[in-house]
Amino acid sequence: MEFNRRRFLKTALSTGLLAALPKGVLAAGKLKELTLPVLDAGLISGPVKIVSIEYLRNRELDFIRAESTDGVVGIALTNNRLRYFGPMLRKLVMPYFLGKDIRQLESLVDGVYTHKGNYKFSGLAFWNCVAAVESALLDVLGKTSGKSVGQLLGGVIRREVQVHISSMRRDTTPEQEVAWLTKRLTQTGAKAVKIKVGGRMSNNADAKPGRTENLIRLARKTFGDSIDILADANGSYDARKGIEVGKLLEAHNGYFFEEPCPFELFEETKQVADALKMPVAGGEQDFSMPKFKWMIENRGVDIVQPDLHYNGGFIRTIRIARMAEAAGMSITVHSSKYGAGSVYMLQFASCVPNIGKYQEYNGAPHKIQNWCEPILEVENGAVKVPTGPGLGITIDPELIKNAKPVVS
Repeated sequence: MEFNRRRFLKTALSTGLLAALPKGVLAAGKLKELTLPVLDAGLISGPVKIVSIEYLRNRELDFIRAESTDGVVGIALTNNRLRYFGPMLRKLVMPYFLGKDIRQLESLVDGVYTHKGNYKFSGLAFWNCVAAVESALLDVLGKTSGKSVGQLLGGVIRREVQVHISSMRRDTTPEQEVAWLTKRLTQTGAKAVKIKVGGRMSNNADAKPGRTENLIRLARKTFGDSIDILADANGSYDARKGIEVGKLLEAHNGYFFEEPCPFELFEETKQVADALKMPVAGGEQDFSMPKFKWMIENRGVDIVQPDLHYNGGFIRTIRIARMAEAAGMSITVHSSKYGAGSVYMLQFASCVPNIGKYQEYNGAPHKIQNWCEPILEVENGAVKVPTGPGLGITIDPELIKNAKPVVS
């Protein structure tokens, strides 16, 4: 009885809507949804076949450019990790989608995994490549049909997304970090911040002696009760130390505790989740559907947190969101991006019912760049979801025209 009550409170805190079910229990009314298609191919009339896919770079920006036989072009801004995976992307992933009717994108995302033994490369690197191509192909489908990615993947249910902001830094003192966050809270109107605790995969060591404890206390003292404080350990602790830091966060009314233990140590993370009343989030580094299933069915975490790129893209991540929803859990995708880089998180959050109250957004101020419209900024604590077709952003054609193919 106490277990269920505690879990109800933890999930209610993070969503305001969902009530988590006991371990291994899925809501009967949601089981059917797990087998339904993610992509609504009925919104697109006629075949949409891909004639070319290119990996391009212009200065510090990398793109995937895909074009259909009808001349519709889709463009996806990639993350920088793709620079390390170029041969895998160009030789194993991009060729598979050429000539295919991408109205069948859902089965194609599954098919590329087993094509010519690609499963032997399974991991974050492989699925990062698939996600980059999938995003460009969804942009093609959206522009072909006049629909946004959110409309194609279940229908838009929200037009703006509340975010928490973070500097993403550990090299600051508590005083410097809180001063920076205070300034950004005023500028953005955000209602939540995320602080970095521990030293990042550091075997219980802090970034600087005493930084974590002093930062937690100073943040709550400075912000008062009106701002929600989230903390990310990036796998810094074993279960014992994770529980200790988690208890300190709870004592200062922390909102949730992200990745307290190294990401591969599921059982230790579960020990922390079981010991705390505050929700524990995790899943950023994971790409395995069976592992996410274990996390959800065994309550290894309270909030599921895959990365849209590392996990293989929208389709696979929405499948995880559906599993979480069937178990009464919320999902908050890992998205340490700002500006145009946040468009993936925004389109995902626009159509997924069980997102957490806040989605991740890099809080660092950024220069307004004229290469992309619309400019995606935080206003009154939220970012508006682009409403245009596909991913909803327009990239300066000259930027793409002058980009060079990546061949290394």
